[in-house]
Amino acid sequence: MPMLVIKGSFHVKGGAKPDGDTIPFTPDHPTDWKLVPGLRKVVPKADGHANVRLEAIDALETHYSGQGPEVHQPLPFAHAAADELLNWLGFTDVHRNPDETVTATPDSVPGFILTRGADIHNRCVALVGRGAPPAASGYEINVGVPLLRKTANHHLLTLGLAFPTYYAGLPSTLRDELTVAVDQAQAAPAKGLWPSDVTMTGAKVTGMSSITDEVVILPKLFRRLKDYLDLGNPSLACFPSFLAGAADTFRILSTDTFRTGLHHVVEISNGNTVRMTHPAEDLLFDEA
Repeated sequence: MPMLVIKGSFHVKGGAKPDGDTIPFTPDHPTDWKLVPGLRKVVPKADGHANVRLEAIDALETHYSGQGPEVHQPLPFAHAAADELLNWLGFTDVHRNPDETVTATPDSVPGFILTRGADIHNRCVALVGRGAPPAASGYEINVGVPLLRKTANHHLLTLGLAFPTYYAGLPSTLRDELTVAVDQAQAAPAKGLWPSDVTMTGAKVTGMSSITDEVVILPKLFRRLKDYLDLGNPSLACFPSFLAGAADTFRILSTDTFRTGLHHVVEISNGNTVRMTHPAEDLLFDEA
């Protein structure tokens, strides 16, 4: 698949809050941001940096607000993914403050991204690499499985520290390779977050603390639950209607069916237990 190569550096300076799937990146030539394909454009800060969202993975949230107060998912796994990303890129002596800002040595490291566009939040969505890029910055190259295996995206899934979350446009060959990494992590004893994951078996939700401190679930489901609970009703009776209104559009890969609304793949039982009926790797979301 053709992706744009941008050479630059990842950094943790200036009050940055990198987590397991988002990190600030500054191109060596900030004008390279203008080369990012797609209708949505990356909007960099005055110093040239912009947040990069790692393609195809979703780590547990270290800080998420939506339309309400900032909360997190269970922090041991959220921090494990965030710290592993920084360590893999070459940061050392990583220190995370209570407000989730990070300091490390050095405060920036060289690397590159492989991107096919930006998301609705004007973040560059990309595969993340360390060290020297595989081609000159500003040019598109074909990204296959061998190069994918050298990225942080693949690495985090291999360790079981993130969920797969696929969007349309990522070719099936790359999705399949990432799913193999997920399957291997799930099959390994005590690998990452998977032994604690209750996305498919059922999460008992009695209030906000259930999803922030107790249960490990797919971050997309967590965000929808958090936004719903922020409305003030602890009952999950209306959660399917809320999901229908959110209108996520996706394809169920195993059945090749298209759906609008996560209520098609979410079940509520016993009044307060929520579970998904399909694993994350079986869903292919439309670009929002």
